[in-house]
Amino acid sequence: MNETERDRRCWERVAGGDPTAFTELYDRYADLLYSLALRIVGSTSDAEEVLQDSWLQAWRSARTYDPARGAVGAWLVTITRTRAQGAATVEAAADPPAPAPDPATGYARRALRKDVAAALTALAPQQREVVELAYFEGLSQSEIAARLNAPLGTVKSWTRQALLKLRERVPVEALP
Repeated sequence: MNETERDRRCWERVAGGDPTAFTELYDRYADLLYSLALRIVGSTSDAEEVLQDSWLQAWRSARTYDPARGAVGAWLVTITRTRAQGAATVEAAADPPAPAPDPATGYARRALRKDVAAALTALAPQQREVVELAYFEGLSQSEIAARLNAPLGTVKSWTRQALLKLRERVPVEALP
């Protein structure tokens, strides 16, 4: 059983109210999530608060996790990133306001996010998983191969195929 499958099964136990399974996932992901929060908010105390809020949200919304949308780790990273960005926004609110963004730029960014999300869902499961592991967890291809228990050449092939498909669906010209 690979890490993704192990996490999914563990999360099923969490959704059933098993605190032991929750502790197991906490032990596996707390360092990653803390470092992500710290990178976004910049202070250890704020990062600790973000981490606590993220785990609390994950526990409360355990039944909403949909394995078809991505790995447990990616879901936890998304929760933490959202919480951290919210905390960073609160901190930034104390600073003088930045100039209002150009509405056309905001629309273009929303359209780009929508295109990227659609392109990711169109990928084969293995391709999407390697992209998520590289982006959300910052793993190298060798680490991804070890995590998925797959040959390095296969992981490289999945990554290349994924990037080619993403490039077709989201042209470089569309990127900021």
